[in-house]
Amino acid sequence: MSACSLAPQGNYTALADQERQRATRWAVQEGAEQTTSLNELINSPELNDLVKEAIFANPSLQQTVLTLKILHAQLQQTKAERLPEVSFDGYGEKSEEEDNNYGGSLTISWEVDLWRKLADNESAAMMDEAEQAAVLQAARDALTAEVMQEWLGLTRDQHAIDIEGLRLENLEKTEQYILQRYRSGIGTLEDLESARTSTAVSRASLEEYKENLKQRQRTLKTILGRIGEADITVASVYPQVVTPLADLPDQTLQRRPDLQAAYFAIEAADLRTSVAYKDLLPSISLEAAFEDLSDSPQSLLLTDPVWALLGQLSAPLFQGGKLKSAAEVAELQTAQSYQSYRETLLEAIMEVDNALSLEQSITRRENHITSALVSARNSLERYEESYRSGLVDILDLLTVQEKTFDLASELDNLTYERLINRIDLGLALGLGVAQ
Repeated sequence: MSACSLAPQGNYTALADQERQRATRWAVQEGAEQTTSLNELINSPELNDLVKEAIFANPSLQQTVLTLKILHAQLQQTKAERLPEVSFDGYGEKSEEEDNNYGGSLTISWEVDLWRKLADNESAAMMDEAEQAAVLQAARDALTAEVMQEWLGLTRDQHAIDIEGLRLENLEKTEQYILQRYRSGIGTLEDLESARTSTAVSRASLEEYKENLKQRQRTLKTILGRIGEADITVASVYPQVVTPLADLPDQTLQRRPDLQAAYFAIEAADLRTSVAYKDLLPSISLEAAFEDLSDSPQSLLLTDPVWALLGQLSAPLFQGGKLKSAAEVAELQTAQSYQSYRETLLEAIMEVDNALSLEQSITRRENHITSALVSARNSLERYEESYRSGLVDILDLLTVQEKTFDLASELDNLTYERLINRIDLGLALGLGVAQ
């Protein structure tokens, strides 16, 4: 009898390989550098220390670590199923009239892995462990990227405060100038009220940005697993963030731990499908028993024990289609794992394409906003002079002032978006945290 006729039909791991190899090229990059880890994107010892702290203390990541340890322990249980089981029962009798009597029996039982069903089950458990190890690596990488981006976010929030502070300072000077003109009978009350409105709005925005910085500090400390500690030092300027070079698509995708985990899930499900089909086949088990009686416990089973050897052949004859249905379910679950892999693969390709495209888009936008900001600052100088000369009204001046600071804020936000996008690109390319 052969298990081949009852084997599952789909080769989903081969299909997964074919799907992955369909991606042939990425968009052309400019100024990219070869990197091997996320840590290489930003050269900052302080940031590296924060990453190490998060990996050690983040509670969500530690739960993933414990899940891997649980699966490792379960794998040892599965391996034990292939080994013989040995049990011993003993007793002793003692009376005044008769000699002491001792008895014992030793039983050894073992299931012959005729169809490699137990081996497949063990291999499936090994794939479960490999999948969880890849999930853990993906969690480490994602946590590292999150720490890096939140750390950059501290600088972005501080810059927002600084820019709004300069805006407020400028508006307060304008308000004081208008107030002096009003007291001198030159300006109007409408001009003064407009200036005061703009100043009050700027003060409200400044309070919002200060609170944003406080909340980001709390968020980052939560990620790091800190409670009630001092705030994290905020860098005054953005660091240089390297643009990671995209390797060949197949190499890039094979490096991603989430795709590795999805691939291992297919292999585990495929092996369990094989086990389910082999449950339809006969099984053979052997049992050896040794029994003995003695007047001394030290000599039990050592003199002349009675032994018996039992071989058992069992085969499922009728269970109402239960085993066959279980095999069909297992095969469908393998197909489901394959579709999950395809979904992860498509998302991975989309993430790389989006990050590469966004890098180019942000660079072009930065160039345009930089030019606009230079023009706005020149225009602001002319409007301030024109207002002093009475050639333009206060609303025109306030509009130009607001536009200038809005452009400065937008340029800083674009810089931040470009830097965090490079981290997203590194993560999408499968760059992990340096161990």
